Amino acid sequence: MKKKGKNTPGTPFSVTLLRWHREQNTRSMPWKGEKDPYRIWLSEIILQQTRVEQGLAYYERFTATYPRITDLAAAPDTAVLKLWEGLGYYSRCRNLIATARIVANDFNGQFPGNYDDIRSLKGIGPYTAAAIASFAFNLPYAVLDGNVFRVLSRIFGIDTPIDSSTGKKQFAALAQELLDKEHPALYNQAIMDFGAVICKPAQPLCATCVFREQCVAFRENLVTALPVKEKKIRIRKRRFNYLVLHYRDQWMIRERTTRDIWQQLYDFPLLETETDIPPEQIIANAEQEGFIPAGTQLLEVSEEYSQQLSHQQVTARFIHLRIKSKTSLKAAGDWVSGEELAQYPFPRLVRQYLDQYLA
Repeated sequence: MKKKGKNTPGTPFSVTLLRWHREQNTRSMPWKGEKDPYRIWLSEIILQQTRVEQGLAYYERFTATYPRITDLAAAPDTAVLKLWEGLGYYSRCRNLIATARIVANDFNGQFPGNYDDIRSLKGIGPYTAAAIASFAFNLPYAVLDGNVFRVLSRIFGIDTPIDSSTGKKQFAALAQELLDKEHPALYNQAIMDFGAVICKPAQPLCATCVFREQCVAFRENLVTALPVKEKKIRIRKRRFNYLVLHYRDQWMIRERTTRDIWQQLYDFPLLETETDIPPEQIIANAEQEGFIPAGTQLLEVSEEYSQQLSHQQVTARFIHLRIKSKTSLKAAGDWVSGEELAQYPFPRLVRQYLDQYLA
């Protein structure tokens, strides 16, 4: 798709953008102006798929608990996952741990200072690598996140889908062409701020936009139509029936070790079903298969809890059971006290149940 309109990539765009950033931008975040690559990397990973308002508290806790990347590298997985608890997209956290250890072991604890080495680290894609390279080392690499896609798509009238391979190449080339090579950090921050403050996804502030006269989307009434995405996410619906096994003052929990959602987090023994099955039938099936002992006492069935993931929707119910003996128990896991439960990382809906039940 050809670029349309009077606006042409180059100095005029960056000059206008940087003038807006200098004179009108009031967006403030604690990591803006940060030069420590560790903190920049940490903020970028936390903010993937996360609102700034939610991510800020996690960023502050992480930097307080692990002030250096070597501190993070030395921490136990469970402790880091616990600190991440509730933020979601836990593969980000697993990659965070892996990269911290790579930097500690292969780069002598010093975050690499060139783009290719940064890009080679686990969980770091082109956008994050460009952010770290430009913000920490002032290297001329243009960032391309959702804000930038939206700004460029609208101003230059580009309707190539941003999630297509063609679109990614087209926008990446344009972003790099527009980049102010002498002030890459300032420029990258400016264009991201502009997308967040002015060229917002919904109700953009077109009336006060400094690019209003050049903006193809505004001129041709395409603001709500751009940017374009071609892929539609298919949501898989899953139903979890948790068996909350209680023996005296202990609870059985288990680590999720399979390649599925919430890997390395903890939950309870689980029976997944396609449809909603009465709790009594769930218990009977579990007893019949020897999963739990016969004669297990039903204490309570919780309300339903739901959690929306990127490609899945999980509905869970917690069936609280008291067992008389641990012997002949096929359900596998670790027995922990109520106090110890607070030390383990759980998926959000499990933590919601525990907070409500143990309150």
